[in-house]
Amino acid sequence: MPLTALDHTRLAEALVLAHEAIGVSDPNPRVGCIVGHADARVLGRGATQRAGGPHAEIVALRAARAAGHEPRGATAWVTLEPCAHHGRTPPCCDALVDAGIARVVVGIGDPYAGTNGSGIARLRAAGIEVEMADAAFAAAARELNIGFFSRVLRARPWVRLKIAASLDGRTALADGRSQWITGAASRADGHAWRRRASAVLTGIGTVRTDDPRLDVREVPALLQPTLVVVDSRLETPPAARLFDVPDRPVWIYGVMPDEAHDKARAAALAARGATLRTLGAAHGRVDLGALLGELAGRGINELHVEAGARLNAALLDADLVDELLVYLAPKLIGPGRELAALAPLAALDAARALRFVDVQRIGDDLRLVLRPPGRELF
Repeated sequence: MPLTALDHTRLAEALVLAHEAIGVSDPNPRVGCIVGHADARVLGRGATQRAGGPHAEIVALRAARAAGHEPRGATAWVTLEPCAHHGRTPPCCDALVDAGIARVVVGIGDPYAGTNGSGIARLRAAGIEVEMADAAFAAAARELNIGFFSRVLRARPWVRLKIAASLDGRTALADGRSQWITGAASRADGHAWRRRASAVLTGIGTVRTDDPRLDVREVPALLQPTLVVVDSRLETPPAARLFDVPDRPVWIYGVMPDEAHDKARAAALAARGATLRTLGAAHGRVDLGALLGELAGRGINELHVEAGARLNAALLDADLVDELLVYLAPKLIGPGRELAALAPLAALDAARALRFVDVQRIGDDLRLVLRPPGRELF
């Protein structure tokens, strides 16, 4: 049966609710739910809460009951297929059945193996009418959870490489000074993109040169993304400012076995709260492909990269970058640090092709979102 105009309206509203789970629900997907009737009455609304907390459907049902509404016979509009597995919380499909919901409109199926169609099947087996949204809405729902889909379907996070540069592609002066190439509006916008990531990735070169905090400060944040440092030889200074962010996990990845590390240095980093991990080496450096698999196994959905030219180039050369987030300032710097230390090309047609996904003006700067062609179809 085709969806009604009210179905489209409620799904759009549920997707707005789902955005409230950004920076909150990881590693769970961002989901919104509305419970109501065909006469346009809304009984309850909800978005997925922190991991271990209630999912969107449960929040909406609780809101309905708290307002004195009986959800029996109502419709639930939900942006992602209700879960069918028992993880930290019971299955949402069972909660909808128990509540007597008569109809469910689903934005997109959940690819997770514990659900992946079984949530819809269990709803239908209980006599609940289930309708699926059209392809356009499904694409929007998937885009909001592109990191979750990437982790489930590819066993790696969605990798977003953020760069702030001048119009001639310089990220700093030759001596490393970069504050500030882009304006305040771009910096705040960049922090909003940091907030949506499960983790921020940087390299030891950036840690030594810039001593950054790499936290979310310019926009409100309930949680801080995990910080991941690629540090092959365990050279992160224990006094680095990155350790000054409260309640933020810091994972440092090197290539040497734990017993080969300098014990005093490792102990000093552990005392600052760092978790030290090792991976197999590729040419004496952390194997970046293995790192992404490791991070996916630890529940990282979106990985936001803010690094230097060498690590940027290594990720690009390995075809591990899914998206570039580039802020261009209307400035010409001349000699300075490049955005990626790419090797020279033998021919122009060997250049890496990218596709513009979005171009917007942010303050005085331009924000470009680019992806390799077809990457969103993984």
